[in-house]
Amino acid sequence: MLSHEITKIAGANKRRKRLGKGSGSHGKTCGKGHKGSLSRAGAGGKLGYEGGQMPLFRRLPKRGFSNYKFSRRYEIINVSQLDRFEDGSNVDVASLFGAGLVDSVTSRVKILGDGELTKKLNISVHKFSKTAQDKILSCGGVAKVVA
Repeated sequence: MLSHEITKIAGANKRRKRLGKGSGSHGKTCGKGHKGSLSRAGAGGKLGYEGGQMPLFRRLPKRGFSNYKFSRRYEIINVSQLDRFEDGSNVDVASLFGAGLVDSVTSRVKILGDGELTKKLNISVHKFSKTAQDKILSCGGVAKVVA
């Protein structure tokens, strides 16, 4: 088959029904019924409007409380990822951002204890797990919590 022999698939593109154009296509009222707000131009109404009846979202009871927007979210870094820094260097959120380990300088960071650490580092972040703190201190480093 050559490119000039390709034809359209029959029925792939269906034409829209032109309402109000003759007796065979819902002439007269064009399928909108007689009078009333929904028969007028620009009709459609607000989303959830029920014609003056109390809307569903107001009829249902409101329950519970979500603490999600008040929760503190931390970016997680493991001890093994800190081994890329030089021995004796100061590691803070800005240096972690520079190394590509966190998404933003304003991120809150928590260090977890997965993996091994072989270098002495001075780390100052928002939170440490107990195992991470032990591994950092066992290498002779400093684990400082910043507010």
